[in-house]
Amino acid sequence: MAAVNSVSFSALSQCSDRRLPIPSARSLASHFDGFRFRKSVFCHYSGVRTPSFNSRMVIHCMASGTDVTTVAETKANFLKAYKRPIPSIYNTVVQELIVQQHLMRYKKTYRYDPVFALGFVTVYDRLMEGYPSDEDRDAIFQAYINALNEDPEQYRIDAQKLEEWARSQTAASLVEFASREGEVESILKDIAERAGSKGNFSYSRFFAIGLFRLLELANASEPSILEKLCAALNVDKKGVDRDLDVYRNLLSKLVQAKELLKEYVDREKKKRDERAGSQTASEAITKCLGEYSMQTGL
Repeated sequence: MAAVNSVSFSALSQCSDRRLPIPSARSLASHFDGFRFRKSVFCHYSGVRTPSFNSRMVIHCMASGTDVTTVAETKANFLKAYKRPIPSIYNTVVQELIVQQHLMRYKKTYRYDPVFALGFVTVYDRLMEGYPSDEDRDAIFQAYINALNEDPEQYRIDAQKLEEWARSQTAASLVEFASREGEVESILKDIAERAGSKGNFSYSRFFAIGLFRLLELANASEPSILEKLCAALNVDKKGVDRDLDVYRNLLSKLVQAKELLKEYVDREKKKRDERAGSQTASEAITKCLGEYSMQTGL
């Protein structure tokens, strides 16, 4: 897969078939604008500590110069943990996502929850689908979550738990979680309580995608079900709708980019095979001529 690792969208834009509308890595990244927070509202808050941090990890306002966990440090932690080259189409996505999630992770109101985890796992798996190596894709996931000082295994476990639960639900039972007992029901009740208090719940786009995944697995596709679920969880449906539109658009653009990348790689492989075949034929002709010359004394 070395050929894939060396391919960039700038190379794609220079290929011979110029009729194809080839998106660049930069233009693909621009579709994350809806997923991104503006830098002007980015602030680290002091005095926040979580169980997964050591005692020195204190968060301050951005203007402070001491013990600040910055985006650059999170990205550096990722690069230290995963040192292999990543094909540009995937690298663009990963770099944008890690910036976005860093800003979510260090908000004062942030608190990990399984629906958020399900949303991120869904995004990651969809965006990284078709990655050249399954082993490398898993290693990138591990490095990514560890760089944020969270537990990648917990993300996977919780995502799987919610997926299994959702598959056993109907549209009605999904939105009536508050009237039932169970592990996942308790998770959803806790989210609803925190979201209703407006104090220690931080809505995010990954959370919206987690809700969408629950509905998808429960075959609850009616718009009214999403509205009822948002109401039960005390979450603004307008924000969820907006973020899901961004997510669908991003997936569409990425599918197009992957198709163009595959066409380019296949075309280059065909050219290499043709050059190799031509060289083999030339060597065979040269060898035959040499043998003929020896036999005739020419």
